[in-house]
Amino acid sequence: MKTESPLQKISHPLFERHQLSVSIKRDDIIHPIISGNKWRKLKLNLHHAQAHNYIGVISFGGSFSNHIHALAFACHQQGLKSIGIIRGEKEYASNFTLSMAQRWGMELHFVDRKSYRLRENKEYLAQLQLTYPDYFIVPEGGSNTLALGGVGEVIAELNQQCEFDTLITPVGSGGTLAGLIKADNNQHNILGIAVLKQDGYLTEQVNSLLGDNLHFNNWQIMPEFHRGGYAKFSKEDAEKILSFSQQTGFIFEPVYSGKMILALLDLINQQYFPKGHRLVLLHTGGLQGIGGLIERGLLNANDWCMPTFE
Repeated sequence: MKTESPLQKISHPLFERHQLSVSIKRDDIIHPIISGNKWRKLKLNLHHAQAHNYIGVISFGGSFSNHIHALAFACHQQGLKSIGIIRGEKEYASNFTLSMAQRWGMELHFVDRKSYRLRENKEYLAQLQLTYPDYFIVPEGGSNTLALGGVGEVIAELNQQCEFDTLITPVGSGGTLAGLIKADNNQHNILGIAVLKQDGYLTEQVNSLLGDNLHFNNWQIMPEFHRGGYAKFSKEDAEKILSFSQQTGFIFEPVYSGKMILALLDLINQQYFPKGHRLVLLHTGGLQGIGGLIERGLLNANDWCMPTFE
């Protein structure tokens, strides 16, 4: 599957007033299902699984996980089996995200929060591998060293598409940010907008993925724009994101890409960027999550379109 995505200009009165050039890297339209950063992170993982004769892939996610949704379809497309270890109750199996994952053949195993916290525990992972010796284990969000090469292609594409000063991306598990940093090799400023309360956790994750022998000084994670925590946002936040989407013609959701937009607007109003600065936003997809937010009554179905994957 081709992963190159277009770069498009965004027009907005705030950008014009502050004399900023803002463009968006449209990874959300790479593929109608495996959109955004998910395929970039997954493709080398799936190639690895196939090259080493695994019959399937195991990974982790919440009940409305973009990663689980994309992994299920990607494995289905590549002829691999898939198992999702899901944080939550079995009653979530029929929700928008997981019903689609099951349609594409994913086997779901539901665990409580205490068990889910073991997802990075070496002893737990070793036991899981013994239980499923023919499955390749991919971490939550697809964020491992294999993911970095796929994500790094964003930088190669951008270098062919434009000149820019700062690249901005939402950060949930650190893999996308680490891949961008490594590929950019200190050429541009890279800002990560943390979408969850993380108290330094994401910085540790990114440094771990980059490795101790790689030193980069062109990036930072901004922790103050999480809007209350992972998947949390106010009615006012949602309205502001919706308004921005209507003004610009680009769709964003409130969990990942929308928090990046809210952070951007706040930073511009704070005059964080100098006049003439050239910004690129990485749209990491995740629009399937709108379906789950509508199901839970967190978004109004009259304002937000339920995505379809027929």
